[in-house]
Amino acid sequence: MPSFFSNKRLIILLVSVILMVAVVGVTMKERPYPTWAEQFLRDTIGFVQSLAYKPARAVAGFFESIEEVKQIYSENQRLKASLQEHAILVSKIYELEKENASLKQLLKVESDLNDYQVRAAEVIMRSPDRWHQQVTINRGKKHGIEPNMAVITDKGMVGRVKSVAQFTSVVELLSDVNRSSQVSAVVQGNEAIYGIIEQYDLEQKGLYFKKIPMDAKLEVGQKVVTSGLGGIFPKGLLIGEIMEVTPDEYGLTQTALVKPAANLNSTDYVFVVERAFLPQSDQEEEKAEGDTSS
Repeated sequence: MPSFFSNKRLIILLVSVILMVAVVGVTMKERPYPTWAEQFLRDTIGFVQSLAYKPARAVAGFFESIEEVKQIYSENQRLKASLQEHAILVSKIYELEKENASLKQLLKVESDLNDYQVRAAEVIMRSPDRWHQQVTINRGKKHGIEPNMAVITDKGMVGRVKSVAQFTSVVELLSDVNRSSQVSAVVQGNEAIYGIIEQYDLEQKGLYFKKIPMDAKLEVGQKVVTSGLGGIFPKGLLIGEIMEVTPDEYGLTQTALVKPAANLNSTDYVFVVERAFLPQSDQEEEKAEGDTSS
């Protein structure tokens, strides 16, 4: 009995091998149409693969989309940072060009004021009050600054030193409505016409040039400079130019509205001008001019 089963197993094995070889031989042949068994097997496998492939492809596409979004976001952040750096750089270049132009003008002014002792200063603070127009500069008593010294820019006069600390000073601008100081001025021309700069008009953005003789002939556009007669400001500092002229209410003198030569609302660098001691002949000439103007 064991011998029979043993032979039977051998026979089954041989038959299986023969069938397998036959199947392999048949399937290895190149045929346009496979057998129905091969077709069924291929179709079944294809159907199962298609069911598994679609979700797998969707999941893979989802993760690829997330990665693309991350890359786009990262690139967007880099571009934003680059644009911000570019904007900052452009702003710095603009400020440097502006500062360079201002310093060039100040150097030119300094070379033109050889007759005076001048000290360059930078504006470090401005009063926010509309009525009290004052700025603070980074020069004080330790730098030779004293009260009532004239303060100018490359365009013209802006005010006077009002108070002095050791390392800073407060400058009262010509546009200060409550300004108590007066500036003795003269109109440039063939005939010297004297008057007093007294106050500032906020609406018309001009200085009132008062106490001008009624018979004096003034023209729009004429330059007005310091006369040097007040004993405070040096002679010849540009104040501005005449915009209009009107007689006073009594018809005894004239008042001119003067447009300031300097920009009183935007000042970064200034010069503090010290009045020089005049020779005796110049002092006598100023005294004579003062007597004539009065």
